[in-house]
Amino acid sequence: MNVFDIIGPIMIGPSSSHTAGAVRLGRVANKVMNNAPIASVKIELSGSFAHTYKGHGTDRALLAGIMGYRSYSEEIRDALTIATNRGIAYEFIPTDIPGTHPNTARIHVTGVNGEECTVEGSSIGGGNIRVDWINGMKVDFTGEHNTILVLHYDKPGLIAAVTNLMATKYKDVNIGNFRLTRPVKGGEAMMTMEIDGLPPLGMIDEMRNINNVINILLIRAT
Repeated sequence: MNVFDIIGPIMIGPSSSHTAGAVRLGRVANKVMNNAPIASVKIELSGSFAHTYKGHGTDRALLAGIMGYRSYSEEIRDALTIATNRGIAYEFIPTDIPGTHPNTARIHVTGVNGEECTVEGSSIGGGNIRVDWINGMKVDFTGEHNTILVLHYDKPGLIAAVTNLMATKYKDVNIGNFRLTRPVKGGEAMMTMEIDGLPPLGMIDEMRNINNVINILLIRAT
């Protein structure tokens, strides 16, 4: 347990779950898009998010996070206006996403360059979040630590190639949590690695050049 579990995060109110956590979910989408200029946003809201998002400011919080603001940013209050002024089209859709946490959002973002991403996650209390899906791939991380997502083909030796690179050349990098998801044997798979600190310069590029690695994303701690 850390201090934020006790006193909650520094934030613009009214609710840590509905505001601070929502901002952090939005920031994950911002990082997946690499802070690229945004053309449009569509957000599906499930559970209590769907029922109270206007009154609790969840709509403004999610949109603020997508634009790169933090849970303590004053701009959260005016996020809808800021988005409009930036030419960002946005839509909030109350719905039901079965089998999910009561405070769940599925965020669809389209960049000005045509790039798209989808992030699904939940605000689980005290400003904490859990990210469950990115671009249709199952993940499981909290955003509290720097997270490396390695999209790759499910080939023998691939995981060893990535971890051996870290063990031999980047020995100071400590993996705090590791998860592998592969929907279909031999198809695309996702490695999720939460690490202590930031990766050293050049490590991500070297990983990206490993055979059968499709892409790598670094999600900095939100």
